[in-house]
Amino acid sequence: MTNRFSFTLLAQDGHARRGEITTPRGTIRTPAFMPVGTAGTVKAMYPGQVRDLGSDIILGNVYHLMLRPGAERVAKLGGLHEFALWPWPILTDSGGFQVMSLSSLRKLDEDGVTFRSHIDGSTHRLTPERSVEIQHLLDSDIQMQLDECIRLPADRREIERAMELSLRWAERSAKAFGDQPGKAMFGIVQGGDQPDLRIRSAERLAAMDLKGYAVGGLAVGEPQAVMLETLAETLPSLPAGKPRYLMGVGTPDDIVQSVARGIDMFDCVMPTRAGRHGLAFTRHGRINLRNARHAEDSSPLDETSDCPASRDYSRAYLHHLVRADEALGGMLLTWNNLAYYQSLMAGIRSAIEAGSYADFVAETKAGWERGEAARKAA
Repeated sequence: MTNRFSFTLLAQDGHARRGEITTPRGTIRTPAFMPVGTAGTVKAMYPGQVRDLGSDIILGNVYHLMLRPGAERVAKLGGLHEFALWPWPILTDSGGFQVMSLSSLRKLDEDGVTFRSHIDGSTHRLTPERSVEIQHLLDSDIQMQLDECIRLPADRREIERAMELSLRWAERSAKAFGDQPGKAMFGIVQGGDQPDLRIRSAERLAAMDLKGYAVGGLAVGEPQAVMLETLAETLPSLPAGKPRYLMGVGTPDDIVQSVARGIDMFDCVMPTRAGRHGLAFTRHGRINLRNARHAEDSSPLDETSDCPASRDYSRAYLHHLVRADEALGGMLLTWNNLAYYQSLMAGIRSAIEAGSYADFVAETKAGWERGEAARKAA
């Protein structure tokens, strides 16, 4: 065990990086995918299942937890790790994205944002200092600055205004965070699809000497090519010896392409949300279990998988569960999806260590394409 937070770069293949983040609650192998446990739970999964699939860290969210059950209540009950029976690392998002995307009648000013809860309409105030306070009460291991995330496309002046505000909030967040041994505050690069604004944001955040850096404001409506180009232009301005986190991304293809550009950490609701809606991610690509073609298909999603949900249940049975709206369908497909994502990350890490990342990406994408071609031909 250690009382320090540190990042070690173990191998590099092109821009793809294999590393480890060390925290008092455990080691995070990077590149890492963090299952989203927004309100203290990875939906449709037991904590032990999530861990057994290879997850070193999960994500929680300030916005949802401050509204229900309340950060002070979680602290009184021992903190989020004890509350959710997850003793390993947790990253908490600051709540800024949810305030901007979910809340009604929000009012933004220099000091923070006032908003109404999407649950009951009650009024709340979130500032950089309050977001850090909530994350301290939750006792998360990696904490995020409060930022303003705007959707693309947007006017350049609006992108620059939000980016500059986010930089000022980063300074306030870092000051409020102070010195917390074994924990980390990450800054968030903003700047939309404007390369010069992204670089300015990255350089000024790097000068703050934070323990890690996230790239925010992507996967919010722009094409994948724009996201990848933005990463390629931005990442060289971030310190090589600090972890880099791409927020809210994404599909398996987004992940393998972003790793190739130097990203170390990911989170996304996609594998859990897709599972609840009948969509499976596999080494054969995406499989829509709502499709009638699966009604009499006795084959599993992936006979080579170590995950029982992927290996032991027929597509016909999964199709039946999804069409009958049975809860077990969402549970099994979520289990399958998270198993595939963690298997993908393990493959990514091994390929970087072996210096064969480009071959791994080509083989992985070829598997998706073969699966898609077979489904079209069926």
